[in-house]
Amino acid sequence: MTVDSPLVRLRRDMPDVARQLDTLWAIVPDARLVGGAVRDLLCGRTATDMDLASPHTPEEVMERLGHAGIKVVPTGLAHGTVTAVLDGRPFEITTLRRDEETDGRHATVAWTHDWREDAARRDFTINAMSCDRAGVVHDAFNGQADLAAGCVRFVGDARQRITEDALRILRFFRFQARYGRGRPDAAAMAAITDLAALIDRLSVERVWSELRRILVGPNVMETLEQMQASGVLDHVLPEGCDMVRVGRLLACGAPADAVLRLASLVAGDVRAVARRLKLSRADGTALAQTRGDAVPLPGMDAGTLARLLADHALRDLLWRTWLCQADRIGRPDMQWDALRHRLEKMPRPVFPLTGRDLVAAGCAPGVGVGRALAEMRQWWLDNGCVADHAACLRHMHDVLRQVGHNL
Repeated sequence: MTVDSPLVRLRRDMPDVARQLDTLWAIVPDARLVGGAVRDLLCGRTATDMDLASPHTPEEVMERLGHAGIKVVPTGLAHGTVTAVLDGRPFEITTLRRDEETDGRHATVAWTHDWREDAARRDFTINAMSCDRAGVVHDAFNGQADLAAGCVRFVGDARQRITEDALRILRFFRFQARYGRGRPDAAAMAAITDLAALIDRLSVERVWSELRRILVGPNVMETLEQMQASGVLDHVLPEGCDMVRVGRLLACGAPADAVLRLASLVAGDVRAVARRLKLSRADGTALAQTRGDAVPLPGMDAGTLARLLADHALRDLLWRTWLCQADRIGRPDMQWDALRHRLEKMPRPVFPLTGRDLVAAGCAPGVGVGRALAEMRQWWLDNGCVADHAACLRHMHDVLRQVGHNL
């Protein structure tokens, strides 16, 4: 074992995880750490998902773990995956596989004992490495060299890998942004450009999942430009893209939020985008609210800002300031920063009266209550949202006298 072994780094930086892996290796000694964990440990990054592969069938793995008293969950038996849980931490263990059939989205798999055959079905060389319990890295496709060179390269033929699963197009850009250096691999870009239309066959949920990660990852602008040059963005966002606007937003130093960046990128109807991509209700609402007309601006007085806060969520107002700043100046600016600081420090005004107050004062329930309440709230807004409950009650009697004949 050398100092560069992934296990050396794991035992140094994540000793608890290393001990848990040793427990699993005592039960399934020929299993190997695979994929992203090996990749990230090799390049000194924090590894998150500790996935293993094994030449044993999932039923055999479950039996071994069960006999050892390890909790095991059959999370994906059709794909050969079970999950061992040690001290609350999940470890996926997947049987070595080969693809029998692929349709661009799903694969029919069969078990194998051939580690190279399993590695050959993976997407990129940097994801096709494995590490055994002795710390030896098995690297059939020169993933270590590619990782060191900052080259994200498909395993084998790029066109075949993409045809097997078109989501690999978007994964390529996400991994290029994170691990790549310099110009993207020419063979990969050529295949992606030719096969970009396959994205249309993917579920929109999978597309948004990858796009979300790209939008909050590193080198966002460079990545989006590569996606545009290859024709990929036309299929991801057929509503149209505003590359200038998203570039200006990034230049302003806006928060790394996927929905905010999507709002700046989309040139068309954001509500249509939210529906087509099947965004969650929260994300769809947030995206729609970025197009609101009420926008705080530098120099606005406290009363005006209070009125905006009374009618709009703080996040929506802050996001609109970032988009407006991007549109107007496209660079960092202390005035806009000061404006957002003021908004964040201001308590959100809450209108102190309810319909019950009107009814308690003798107003008959009905549509008149709503009209009177709306007039009083407008008065409260017009006066800077500072009138308290007592002041609003006094004004309420004046309003009731004015509209009493309609109640």
